[in-house]
Amino acid sequence: MRFVQVIEYETAREEEMSRLFDEWMMATEGRRTVLREYHTRDRERPNHYVDILEFPSYEQAMVSKALPETERVAERLWALCDGEPRFIGLEVLDEEP
Repeated sequence: MRFVQVIEYETAREEEMSRLFDEWMMATEGRRTVLREYHTRDRERPNHYVDILEFPSYEQAMVSKALPETERVAERLWALCDGEPRFIGLEVLDEEP
């Protein structure tokens, strides 16, 4: 069953976060299990972001989470946030085109 993780956060340092995410992408090439990622910004609140990550399954999401590079970069990412990020884990029950 596919799994989607939603990460909601506030930051005034989006460019730094984007560079860190690119660093993670390069460091985990060939080992990460993310199928698709959307990095979005709220049109009404410019410092409010929502990232949506799709994985083949919850288990595969945990494989990606357990990578040492994920842990190192995540700590640095969350330090750039204004407050605590909010995480939502969703099992995909149905999917339409």
